[in-house]
Amino acid sequence: MSSESAFHNKYSLVKGAARRARQLQSGAPPLIMAKSMKACRVAQDEIRQGQVKYVLPNAPVASEPQTH
Repeated sequence: MSSESAFHNKYSLVKGAARRARQLQSGAPPLIMAKSMKACRVAQDEIRQGQVKYVLPNAPVASEPQTH
């Protein structure tokens, strides 16, 4: 199982990479020795190597419609 398959779908993969890239741009240290200096590429490489974990938020529980 690849680390990318740990992401729910392609959309969540892109969101996770974008969030990690913003962290890198804000000064977070890279988790890998990357060849690129671009935050987006470093974030993608970190995900590919399984260094970034993605936690899906709990889905809100749909409440039952109230009848009177």
